[in-house]
Amino acid sequence: MKLFYKAGACSLASHIALEESGLPYEIEAVDLKTKLTASGADFTKINAKGYVPALLLDGGELLTEGPAIMQYIADQVPAKHLAPLNDAMARYRLQGWLTFIGTELHKNFSPFFNPAASSDWKAAAMANLERRLAYVAQQVDDKQFLLGNEFSIGDAYLFTVLGWATHIDLDLGKWPALVAYQERVGARPGVRAALKAEGLI
Repeated sequence: MKLFYKAGACSLASHIALEESGLPYEIEAVDLKTKLTASGADFTKINAKGYVPALLLDGGELLTEGPAIMQYIADQVPAKHLAPLNDAMARYRLQGWLTFIGTELHKNFSPFFNPAASSDWKAAAMANLERRLAYVAQQVDDKQFLLGNEFSIGDAYLFTVLGWATHIDLDLGKWPALVAYQERVGARPGVRAALKAEGLI
Protein backbone atom coordinates (compact mmCIF):
# COMPACT_ATOMS: atom_id res chain seq x y z
CA MET A 1 0.00 0.00 0.00
CA LYS A 2 1.07 3.55 -0.62
CA LEU A 3 -0.33 6.56 1.23
CA PHE A 4 -0.23 9.92 -0.50
CA TYR A 5 -0.01 12.61 2.15
CA LYS A 6 0.84 16.19 3.04
CA ALA A 7 2.76 16.65 6.28
CA GLY A 8 0.46 17.60 9.15
CA ALA A 9 -2.70 17.61 7.02
CA CYS A 10 -5.70 15.35 7.64
CA SER A 11 -3.76 12.55 5.93
CA LEU A 12 -1.73 12.29 9.15
CA ALA A 13 -4.66 10.40 10.68
CA SER A 14 -4.43 7.71 7.99
CA HIS A 15 -0.66 7.64 8.45
CA ILE A 16 -1.14 7.05 12.18
CA ALA A 17 -3.65 4.28 11.43
CA LEU A 18 -1.11 2.57 9.16
CA GLU A 19 1.61 2.78 11.81
CA GLU A 20 -0.75 1.44 14.48
CA SER A 21 -1.84 -1.40 12.18
CA GLY A 22 1.64 -2.82 11.70
CA LEU A 23 0.87 -3.40 8.00
CA PRO A 24 3.61 -2.81 5.42
CA TYR A 25 3.18 0.47 3.54
CA GLU A 26 4.95 3.30 1.75
CA ILE A 27 4.30 7.03 1.83
CA GLU A 28 4.70 9.70 -0.83
CA ALA A 29 4.33 13.40 -0.17
CA VAL A 30 2.12 15.59 -2.33
CA ASP A 31 2.54 19.30 -3.02
CA LEU A 32 -1.08 20.39 -2.99
CA LYS A 33 -0.29 23.67 -4.77
CA THR A 34 1.51 22.18 -7.75
CA LYS A 35 -0.38 18.85 -7.55
CA LEU A 36 2.91 17.01 -7.97
CA THR A 37 4.03 14.08 -5.86
CA ALA A 38 7.55 13.79 -4.44
CA SER A 39 8.48 11.55 -7.39
CA GLY A 40 7.21 14.15 -9.88
CA ALA A 41 3.94 12.42 -10.78
CA ASP A 42 0.79 14.39 -11.55
CA PHE A 43 -1.32 13.73 -8.44
CA THR A 44 -4.57 14.58 -10.24
CA LYS A 45 -3.95 11.54 -12.45
CA ILE A 46 -3.73 9.42 -9.30
CA ASN A 47 -6.61 11.06 -7.42
CA ALA A 48 -8.88 13.24 -9.56
CA LYS A 49 -10.11 15.01 -6.39
CA GLY A 50 -6.65 16.52 -6.06
CA TYR A 51 -6.38 16.31 -2.29
CA VAL A 52 -5.05 13.94 0.35
CA PRO A 53 -5.26 11.36 1.74
CA ALA A 54 -5.32 8.76 -0.98
CA LEU A 55 -4.36 5.14 -0.39
CA LEU A 56 -3.21 3.07 -3.36
CA LEU A 57 -3.87 -0.58 -2.61
CA ASP A 58 -1.57 -3.37 -3.70
CA GLY A 59 -4.13 -4.50 -6.28
CA GLY A 60 -4.16 -1.08 -7.93
CA GLU A 61 -7.42 0.22 -6.47
CA LEU A 62 -7.43 3.70 -4.94
CA LEU A 63 -9.24 4.61 -1.74
CA THR A 64 -9.92 8.25 -0.88
CA GLU A 65 -11.43 10.12 2.11
CA GLY A 66 -9.76 9.67 5.48
CA PRO A 67 -12.56 7.90 7.39
CA ALA A 68 -12.97 5.32 4.60
CA ILE A 69 -9.22 4.76 4.40
CA MET A 70 -8.87 4.38 8.15
CA GLN A 71 -11.75 1.92 8.38
CA TYR A 72 -10.24 -0.13 5.58
CA ILE A 73 -6.90 -0.23 7.40
CA ALA A 74 -8.56 -1.16 10.70
CA ASP A 75 -10.53 -3.97 9.10
CA GLN A 76 -7.33 -5.55 7.74
CA VAL A 77 -6.07 -6.12 11.29
CA PRO A 78 -9.10 -6.82 13.51
CA ALA A 79 -6.87 -8.12 16.31
CA LYS A 80 -5.46 -4.60 16.73
CA HIS A 81 -8.93 -3.27 17.69
CA LEU A 82 -8.48 -0.04 15.73
CA ALA A 83 -12.21 -0.19 14.99
CA PRO A 84 -14.98 -2.25 16.56
CA LEU A 85 -16.52 -5.05 14.51
CA ASN A 86 -19.09 -3.98 11.94
CA ASP A 87 -22.05 -5.45 13.80
CA ALA A 88 -21.14 -3.94 17.17
CA MET A 89 -22.92 -0.88 18.56
CA ALA A 90 -19.47 0.57 19.26
CA ARG A 91 -18.85 0.64 15.47
CA TYR A 92 -21.78 3.01 15.06
CA ARG A 93 -20.41 5.16 17.87
CA LEU A 94 -17.13 5.27 15.99
CA GLN A 95 -19.00 6.27 12.82
CA GLY A 96 -20.62 9.05 14.81
CA TRP A 97 -17.25 10.31 16.01
CA LEU A 98 -15.66 10.15 12.54
CA THR A 99 -18.57 12.15 11.13
CA PHE A 100 -18.50 14.68 13.99
CA ILE A 101 -14.75 15.20 13.70
CA GLY A 102 -15.01 15.59 9.92
CA THR A 103 -17.98 17.93 9.77
CA GLU A 104 -17.92 19.83 13.06
CA LEU A 105 -14.17 20.12 13.74
CA HIS A 106 -12.19 19.53 10.54
CA LYS A 107 -14.44 21.74 8.40
CA ASN A 108 -14.46 24.55 10.95
CA PHE A 109 -10.65 24.65 10.85
CA SER A 110 -10.73 24.96 7.05
CA PRO A 111 -11.37 28.75 6.79
CA PHE A 112 -8.16 29.47 8.69
CA PHE A 113 -6.13 27.77 5.95
CA ASN A 114 -8.08 29.41 3.12
CA PRO A 115 -6.63 32.75 1.96
CA ALA A 116 -10.01 33.73 0.54
CA ALA A 117 -11.86 33.28 3.84
CA SER A 118 -13.41 36.46 5.24
CA SER A 119 -12.93 37.60 8.83
CA ASP A 120 -16.64 36.99 9.46
CA TRP A 121 -16.34 33.43 8.22
CA LYS A 122 -13.32 32.83 10.46
CA ALA A 123 -15.09 34.35 13.47
CA ALA A 124 -18.11 32.10 12.95
CA ALA A 125 -15.86 29.06 12.53
CA MET A 126 -13.94 29.91 15.72
CA ALA A 127 -17.19 30.20 17.68
CA ASN A 128 -18.25 26.79 16.35
CA LEU A 129 -14.90 25.28 17.28
CA GLU A 130 -15.09 26.63 20.82
CA ARG A 131 -18.53 25.04 21.31
CA ARG A 132 -17.58 21.73 19.71
CA LEU A 133 -14.28 21.43 21.57
CA ALA A 134 -16.00 22.06 24.88
CA TYR A 135 -18.24 19.09 24.05
CA VAL A 136 -15.28 16.87 23.11
CA ALA A 137 -13.49 17.83 26.33
CA GLN A 138 -16.48 16.61 28.33
CA GLN A 139 -16.49 13.33 26.43
CA VAL A 140 -12.81 12.51 27.06
CA ASP A 141 -12.64 13.85 30.59
CA ASP A 142 -13.31 10.49 32.23
CA LYS A 143 -11.88 8.06 29.68
CA GLN A 144 -8.58 7.32 27.98
CA PHE A 145 -9.84 7.47 24.41
CA LEU A 146 -13.00 8.31 22.46
CA LEU A 147 -14.47 4.80 22.74
CA GLY A 148 -13.17 4.03 26.22
CA ASN A 149 -9.89 2.38 27.13
CA GLU A 150 -8.83 1.30 23.64
CA PHE A 151 -7.24 3.54 21.00
CA SER A 152 -9.19 3.65 17.73
CA ILE A 153 -8.95 5.34 14.35
CA GLY A 154 -11.28 7.99 15.77
CA ASP A 155 -8.46 9.00 18.09
CA ALA A 156 -6.03 9.20 15.17
CA TYR A 157 -8.39 11.65 13.45
CA LEU A 158 -9.16 13.72 16.55
CA PHE A 159 -5.45 13.95 17.49
CA THR A 160 -4.64 15.19 13.98
CA VAL A 161 -7.34 17.85 13.94
CA LEU A 162 -6.58 19.09 17.46
CA GLY A 163 -2.98 19.52 16.37
CA TRP A 164 -4.06 22.35 14.06
CA ALA A 165 -5.10 24.53 17.01
CA THR A 166 -1.58 25.92 17.40
CA HIS A 167 -1.65 27.17 13.80
CA ILE A 168 -4.72 29.34 14.36
CA ASP A 169 -3.93 30.66 17.85
CA LEU A 170 -6.59 28.49 19.47
CA ASP A 171 -5.45 27.68 23.00
CA LEU A 172 -6.44 24.15 23.96
CA GLY A 173 -5.38 25.02 27.50
CA LYS A 174 -8.95 26.21 28.06
CA TRP A 175 -9.84 22.52 28.12
CA PRO A 176 -7.37 20.61 30.32
CA ALA A 177 -9.03 17.32 29.37
CA LEU A 178 -8.11 17.94 25.71
CA VAL A 179 -4.51 18.78 26.60
CA ALA A 180 -4.22 15.57 28.62
CA TYR A 181 -5.85 13.61 25.79
CA GLN A 182 -3.40 15.02 23.22
CA GLU A 183 -0.49 14.08 25.46
CA ARG A 184 -1.80 10.51 25.89
CA VAL A 185 -2.32 9.95 22.19
CA GLY A 186 0.87 11.76 21.22
CA ALA A 187 2.96 9.50 23.43
CA ARG A 188 1.96 6.36 21.52
CA PRO A 189 4.87 4.84 19.56
CA GLY A 190 2.79 4.56 16.38
CA VAL A 191 1.73 8.19 16.59
CA ARG A 192 5.29 9.34 17.23
CA ALA A 193 6.55 7.27 14.29
CA ALA A 194 4.05 8.90 11.92
CA LEU A 195 4.88 12.39 13.24
CA LYS A 196 8.60 11.72 12.82
CA ALA A 197 8.19 10.39 9.29
CA GLU A 198 6.36 13.59 8.32
CA GLY A 199 9.01 15.79 9.91
CA LEU A 200 6.64 17.07 12.58
CA ILE A 201 8.84 16.11 15.55
